[in-house]
Amino acid sequence: MPEQIQSIISNLQGFGVKRLAMLGGIAALVMAVIGVASVYLNRPAYETLYVGLERSDVNQIGLVLGEAGIGFDVGPDGTTVLVPAGTTAQARMLLAEKGLPTSANAGYELFDNVGSLGLTSFMQQITRVRALEGEIARTIQSIAGIKAARVHIVMSERANFRRDEQQPSASVVIRYSGIDAEKSAMSIRHLVAAAVPGLSADKVTVLDSNGNLLAAGDDPSNTSAARTLGVEQTVEAQIGDNIRRALTPYLGPDNFRASVKADVNTDTRQTEETIFDPESRVERSVQSVRANENNNQKQASAPTSVEQNLPETQTTSTEGPQSSSQNDRKEEITNYEINSKKIATVSNGYSVTKMSIAVVVNQQRLATILGKDATPEQIAKRVADIQKMVASATGFDDKRGDVIDVSAVEFIDGLDGEPIEQPGMLASIGTHAGTLINAGAFIVVVFLVAFFGLRPMAAALTARATPALAGPSFEDVQRSLPPPDPAALETAAAPVALPGTRPGSTPLDDLRQKIRPAPQDRLARMVDINEERTAHILRKWAAQEVAG
Repeated sequence: MPEQIQSIISNLQGFGVKRLAMLGGIAALVMAVIGVASVYLNRPAYETLYVGLERSDVNQIGLVLGEAGIGFDVGPDGTTVLVPAGTTAQARMLLAEKGLPTSANAGYELFDNVGSLGLTSFMQQITRVRALEGEIARTIQSIAGIKAARVHIVMSERANFRRDEQQPSASVVIRYSGIDAEKSAMSIRHLVAAAVPGLSADKVTVLDSNGNLLAAGDDPSNTSAARTLGVEQTVEAQIGDNIRRALTPYLGPDNFRASVKADVNTDTRQTEETIFDPESRVERSVQSVRANENNNQKQASAPTSVEQNLPETQTTSTEGPQSSSQNDRKEEITNYEINSKKIATVSNGYSVTKMSIAVVVNQQRLATILGKDATPEQIAKRVADIQKMVASATGFDDKRGDVIDVSAVEFIDGLDGEPIEQPGMLASIGTHAGTLINAGAFIVVVFLVAFFGLRPMAAALTARATPALAGPSFEDVQRSLPPPDPAALETAAAPVALPGTRPGSTPLDDLRQKIRPAPQDRLARMVDINEERTAHILRKWAAQEVAG
């Protein structure tokens, strides 16, 4: 057996039962501290599984994950469930098989639990509305930044004794964080309006969980001012994009900046125009009237004589004057339709009334392109060429009053006039600060435990066993001491010199003195502490020796 192992075994045998038990306890405590520190500092990172859950859902999810052997944690608010990173998909698939979480905003799965037998039309309608509310709430919660949503829908109803039909309406209450609530409210209004038949966006009211009104009534985005502003921004962005596409291959993306201001007219115009063509005519109707008149007049006249006065006498008449007339009339009326064209134009678009463009170019880039010996005239000529290029790309029009300005200036370092901050060593350390802290803490704990626990233990076990280290016990001292006399008591009561200062002492005696004092030294200390008690003990020893 090696000498070192024999030394360790002999030292263990010399420690005794009490010291061995203490060493075992210290070793167990050290291993426990190392184990707890390693588990705590190296525990897996958790990621969110579900948020905004009910208490019952949290309990059921915990039971299912525990049975499946998947670790989980509950957030401080009690409504968030966390699982170790990398197990989110597995946990969600497992919970989906169990039908969890059972949210209060149930959707069309309500019909799975509703029997068709004995179900009235009113109950079917209520279930349909509830399912629709739940589905819309789920969709709203899928929007980034919205934690919870609740939807109330009032469907349209037609009654027999009601003239006007009740229009559908809806109200939405959301709980959000870290988003622009007003923009999200506009999106939610259009989402709900598109999901409910016959519902318009202005009939949807959106509130937050604090009771603040986010959107109601007419949509402000449909006003003329908002529409004009939106069209101007779109036109300016499109023109700026055209400038970038034209100059980027030549100057590079960071060597020029363009600013566009466009005045846009979005007024709705309606034009009606009627055009007559006199050269083109069409007969619409023809009316002809013909009249033929013949008139003959003949008059007989009786002569004036005596025979007219004689009775029963018939007088003969003679022919009188005669007249005849003939009249022919012909009338023809023709109606013509002149060719005409009516044009009605309704314009709901926009027109650019004026445009102002400003472009600044990095003069250093132009100097690099032209060479080191570039003159100001050459740079000015190149700027003029760039101005023509920009005018062609943006649809520049002098008659419209457009203004364009291209200048070559010195750019400072950085994008958009701001210095570019390069991530340094501190930024990289900050990114991994959590991991570094955990690793450093674990190393410190292991070092402290090894230095203050394992190192003394190993030194004690590997130390060479010597009789001097063991020393006599107090009982042996009691038996070996001779009967004390006054001279011995005076000698024992004298102060003891410190180890290393006594004459004639050896290194072994000094080591023995440091580890376990000699019986004489222990007796001297007892005398210093309590002289009467020490004298009583000495008398007892003397009595025992005499009796023996």
